[in-house]
Amino acid sequence: MKRLWNRTALAALVALAPLSAAAAPAAVGSPALAWQSMGTLSPAEGQKENIGVAGLLQGTFGDYIIVGGGANFPAGGPLTGGAKVTYPDVYVLRAAEAGLTETDHAQMPYPVGYGVSATTPDGVLYFGGSTDESGARAVTRLTAPNGKLRTETLPALPFALQNGVAAYDKDTVYLGGGKQDGVLSKKFYTYDIKTGTLTSLPDFPGEAREQSVAEFLGGRFFVFSGGANVAYTDGYAYDPKAQTWMSVAGPNVNGTPVSLLGARAVRLNADEMLVVGGFNREIYDWAVSNLNTLQGEEKDAFRAHYFTMPPEDYHWNREILVYSAKADAWRSVGQLPFPAPCGEALVIARGALFSISGEVKPGVRSPRLYRGLFVK
Repeated sequence: MKRLWNRTALAALVALAPLSAAAAPAAVGSPALAWQSMGTLSPAEGQKENIGVAGLLQGTFGDYIIVGGGANFPAGGPLTGGAKVTYPDVYVLRAAEAGLTETDHAQMPYPVGYGVSATTPDGVLYFGGSTDESGARAVTRLTAPNGKLRTETLPALPFALQNGVAAYDKDTVYLGGGKQDGVLSKKFYTYDIKTGTLTSLPDFPGEAREQSVAEFLGGRFFVFSGGANVAYTDGYAYDPKAQTWMSVAGPNVNGTPVSLLGARAVRLNADEMLVVGGFNREIYDWAVSNLNTLQGEEKDAFRAHYFTMPPEDYHWNREILVYSAKADAWRSVGQLPFPAPCGEALVIARGALFSISGEVKPGVRSPRLYRGLFVK
């Protein structure tokens, strides 16, 4: 077993030293965070080092974190024409007060990445998200008894799913959006975890999109932001009792809209969710517009400029945001002390928040794992 941060006694001390504490919370009861670097995962099978991935499978099983898959560019990013590689590697990490221990490193039967994950009492459900034709429709339950990965193949979805969202509540997973059979979709569903029954919901009222964030709070299923040719900053909630969607407050900081495209969310309690990351709306819209409209040498020059900008020039969201369903309001509880990730794994285990890997600029991933300790 690999203790992620304990390569030497000195490394252990460095890794457990706080990077910094989050800024003073904006409201009474806000969860301030003190962040620690926790090392890296072991390299994927056949690789010499872990360079990080985005679009990870994620969830928890007791005190164990199950995380893996995802994609990166081991031979260089989009500018150099390096191929995007998706991995079958899945890791089990035991969370303890002292740190993280890697208790298993196994392989799925096909690469997994950019699917949707939902943690349930019976394990982590992973829907779609694969470059493999059958894997793109697959539903898998992952558990970690005694820290060893165990997988169970469940009946497949009737469509391929990528970059959608999912949230769990009372034997039900709400899921949908993203690309379904390769096309952006407004279709959402409930999935009964006991029977595997998939039931259609009313169509999503906003524009079809992918890479949104979602959570089930206060009896409703919330979906925020995401993007297509533009980044969105709106929000919607589905009420299972009324069987209708309604508009809610979009993500913002002191009234200024914030894109959460590519961000990740976790449920803090029955009423609140916390979000990390998100592409900057203006820069995302500018880049997509230019990449879709410029031609020839002008496009080549733009690509050379865009993909070589330093991470800070993309202005990805570093505010740690909390949404209250009861108040229908957003607040910042501080800023990340490390580069804002998108497509990372974000989970709560042993009462701490873990941000694992993710993209830190287009085409570039971080291999780092960070633990955020909730402080008063």
